[in-house]
Amino acid sequence: MLGECFDPNAPLSISEHHRPHWSQTGAMVFITFRTQDSIPQETLHRWEREKIDWIQRSTGQPSPNWRSSVSNLTDDQRRRFLREFNRHREAYLDTCQGQCPFRDPALAQIVHDALLFFHGQRYRMGDFCVMPNHVHLLASFRSQQSLVEQCDSWLHFTAKEVNRALSRKGKLWQQEPFDHLVRNPRQYEYLRKYIRLNGPKANLAHSEYLYRRYGS
Repeated sequence: MLGECFDPNAPLSISEHHRPHWSQTGAMVFITFRTQDSIPQETLHRWEREKIDWIQRSTGQPSPNWRSSVSNLTDDQRRRFLREFNRHREAYLDTCQGQCPFRDPALAQIVHDALLFFHGQRYRMGDFCVMPNHVHLLASFRSQQSLVEQCDSWLHFTAKEVNRALSRKGKLWQQEPFDHLVRNPRQYEYLRKYIRLNGPKANLAHSEYLYRRYGS
């Protein structure tokens, strides 16, 4: 496999203010970056309200802030909560809203090359897919801090290069990528399949996305 599975007994870095939120030395992580305009604000606000309502219905307790309430859910409730709202986000991203700059193969190649630039040195890069308005990837990192630093580096460098190619300025990425530590080999294989099928599932032509398989 690409790296180790998440070990609940090993040291773990958790941040409430800087994404990726969870990191563990050597553990495989699934990361999603999305462009700034990929999900409208009104949709994000609706999801915020739905998350609050979900927690209130599940716990019977008022929840003015779903983020602070998630830690009080049972393990089963937390899994169902994350599964439901992660599915909302992924399904919406696959509708390819916004300007979708990475339909352009040359711009997708900028992201591809950046993700592989320090492969084998700072990190091990696994499967990834550059979609028109988002990126999914699997990777493992040598240290907990290097995960956060490398994500910041990818976002900064690719934004600069894409903006330069388009002769424009402004924000390209939403600055809070989604991250998930891989729990077991079965989940690792599921995520590899998810990445491989992301383009076809969104009904994209082969030229509209860029897929890279680890080991090929």
